[in-house]
Amino acid sequence: MQQTHTKTVYLDYAATTPLDPDVAQHMHRVQDEIYANPSSLHHQGRCAFDRLQEARGNIAQALGADASEIIFTGSGTESDNMALYGIAHAYKQYGKHIIISAIEHKAVLAMAHKLESEGFTVTYLPVDHQGLVDVDTCVAALRHDTILVSVMYANNEIGTIQPIAKLGEALLKRKTPIGTPFFHSDACQAVGLLPVEISKLHVDLLTINSSKIYGPKGIGLLYVKNGVQLAPLIVGGDQESGKRAGTENVALACGFARALQKACTMHAENCRRLMHLRDYCIATLKRHCPDVILNGHPSKRLANNIHITIPHIEGESLVLLLDTYGICCATGSACSALDLTPSHVLRAIGVSDEYIHGSIRLSLGLHTTQEDIDYTVGALAECIKKLRDISIMPHLQNTQRI
Repeated sequence: MQQTHTKTVYLDYAATTPLDPDVAQHMHRVQDEIYANPSSLHHQGRCAFDRLQEARGNIAQALGADASEIIFTGSGTESDNMALYGIAHAYKQYGKHIIISAIEHKAVLAMAHKLESEGFTVTYLPVDHQGLVDVDTCVAALRHDTILVSVMYANNEIGTIQPIAKLGEALLKRKTPIGTPFFHSDACQAVGLLPVEISKLHVDLLTINSSKIYGPKGIGLLYVKNGVQLAPLIVGGDQESGKRAGTENVALACGFARALQKACTMHAENCRRLMHLRDYCIATLKRHCPDVILNGHPSKRLANNIHITIPHIEGESLVLLLDTYGICCATGSACSALDLTPSHVLRAIGVSDEYIHGSIRLSLGLHTTQEDIDYTVGALAECIKKLRDISIMPHLQNTQRI
């Protein structure tokens, strides 16, 4: 299906963000100057190592961490994999029980399933109909052999924000053979929209992805609290303190650091603007498409997230039709865009399979304007009418409203 409108409205910032021009220029300068392997002993190698450590230090400062606690990876997915696999295999002599929420990113879910096939036991924490994990339920699920709890800071599909700090505080009060269970959180969607200060979150491991914060693709990080051991996921070299083998990309690391510094500095200002646009979009949708259902928590949600269900409409068809208007959005997680199985997140909050397939996600960002919102809502109303005109399915007259 070809685009028939010249206007382009990008509303898929949760999938990835455009590269900040300032970050791109910074990376190009580094790439021109630094080309040696940071592990080499000669002068050029030491220069590369110094720039890599500078980037690591800048990232640590932005997060309130120590530079030695920052491990560069190839993506947020790899960081999530590393957190679960690394803790599980480093501490399996103390226990083989892991707790994750039922709405984790597939990077966490897939590794949890893999660990189950290796003899580990995984408890999947339920969430309420708005996608919230209950702290008491999490604590009640702890066992004497629990070694890790993983709950994402904010959900990538429905945008619900979890009480990470309260969870971390509660876990600190529980004793197991390893002291307290390790606590990991995937914060890929949160950075730039929520405060990410390590000491206040009470986490032992934290995942961040550069491509969600206007940084380069192909690099992520895992914060690992000093003293926490990890079995390496990728072996064959001593890079990243022996935790992740492979020659580091200095230019990507420097770009990541610049993007993260800007995201952390500007998050409050960005949040105010995006929250205004988000709420304006939801209110405008309510007027133009009154039977649209808002998924996720009404207030404890990311400032840029609008996840909706349109009864008796196929989400994939709607996304493709909106694309002809130049509007870029998603049916859910970008990592699952080609997977037509019902969203595990929407299932977990009690949405029926019929309604799940009528869901789309609009995620706002740095370049989104009110004019974009008005155009999108108008196009969305037209697309819904077109799809319903050709649909043989009856329309619901009485449904939950936004």
